[in-house]
Amino acid sequence: MGEHAHYKVEPPSGGYKVEKREVVAQVPNLRMVILTLAQGQEVPWHYHSQIIDTFFCMEGPMVIHTREPAGHVELAAGQSYAIPAGKAHRVTGAAGGRCKFALLQGVGTYDFHPVR
Repeated sequence: MGEHAHYKVEPPSGGYKVEKREVVAQVPNLRMVILTLAQGQEVPWHYHSQIIDTFFCMEGPMVIHTREPAGHVELAAGQSYAIPAGKAHRVTGAAGGRCKFALLQGVGTYDFHPVR
């Protein structure tokens, strides 16, 4: 990763476990990763200050939960959905099952703010 080695894939605070995390591309203001969540795993509640999270479901179904207003979107393989900067969200497999998705994050400085 050369001069951008300081740009971390892991969330800067806390972190969370996933079955698999693959970095597709990464530069300071944009990155694409593929995450696989095993049964029972989740990307916990959080938000980003600047970046938009755009989810592309590869294997599902997967569920993106949101707050203010509370809601959720279920995606099947081939579907996508974007979460704007500042919006709290959480990601799981449907009914706690396994899912795999590509995640495009940008454009802006990546941060991860946990939400209870």
